[in-house]
Amino acid sequence: MKMKFVSYEYTHGPRIGAVIGNHIVDLSDAGHSLRAVLATGPLDNLQAVAAKRKPTVALDHVVLLQVIPDAARVIGVGKNYRDHAAEMGGGVSENPVLFMRTPQSLVGHRQSIVCPSASKEYDYEGELAVVIGRGGRRILTERALSHVAGYTCFLDGSVRDFQKHSFTAGKNFDSSGACGPWLVPATEVPDPQNLMLTTRVNGEVVQRASTAEMIYSVAAIISYISAFTHLEPGDVISTGTPSGVGAARKPPKWLVPGDQVEVEIERIGILANTVISEPSI
Repeated sequence: MKMKFVSYEYTHGPRIGAVIGNHIVDLSDAGHSLRAVLATGPLDNLQAVAAKRKPTVALDHVVLLQVIPDAARVIGVGKNYRDHAAEMGGGVSENPVLFMRTPQSLVGHRQSIVCPSASKEYDYEGELAVVIGRGGRRILTERALSHVAGYTCFLDGSVRDFQKHSFTAGKNFDSSGACGPWLVPATEVPDPQNLMLTTRVNGEVVQRASTAEMIYSVAAIISYISAFTHLEPGDVISTGTPSGVGAARKPPKWLVPGDQVEVEIERIGILANTVISEPSI
């Protein structure tokens, strides 16, 4: 039985569950979060529990949160597709270029992403994200995928004018990015380097590429990060975006309130968000 895992809100606050068809099987008694559950063992354990239960609520009746709302770390990889590196200027880096995002900068599927009032250069970047299931340090590339719990879609919303003087600020405006809609177990994605990624803005395809075009593979990224830090269950790694971002277009194509953004990845699903104005203080 194929199932996907979600963090969601319904009538009793944040919960976790398995998506089967168009319904959710509640699994909140297994742990207070997907991160906590992953720390106790593989997703297979959660699948076994879900398979014995009946659905509790329709998927359309809940608010889906970002996949790992309590992630200790969200690590991004910059310029990891050759065409994107070229369109942004500069060559290919000798090693993965990393940055951090805060969980506060991310929302879930169908939630609003916020166009910052302090900027007029709010950009989209569709990406494949990896969620670590088994922790480790100095992980060999050839063993790295065995540490993956699953995959999800990621919108790395970037505030380009702030990014020019502060990469951290440009990547971390509150609710500027998204992660979801769900976590697809790694067993359902046999080769993360063979997935088609498509980003649409208001229905127009603005990015389309295969993950085979990554400069550094998912396995190589995991190995590189684990060379300097012990990866933990629930860590999220976004693996870079292909060419077609708004900043590289002539004229630039910035996101504005009312825009509908979709990141679709083969075998995983569609992450959809609406851009809204930043509320007044």
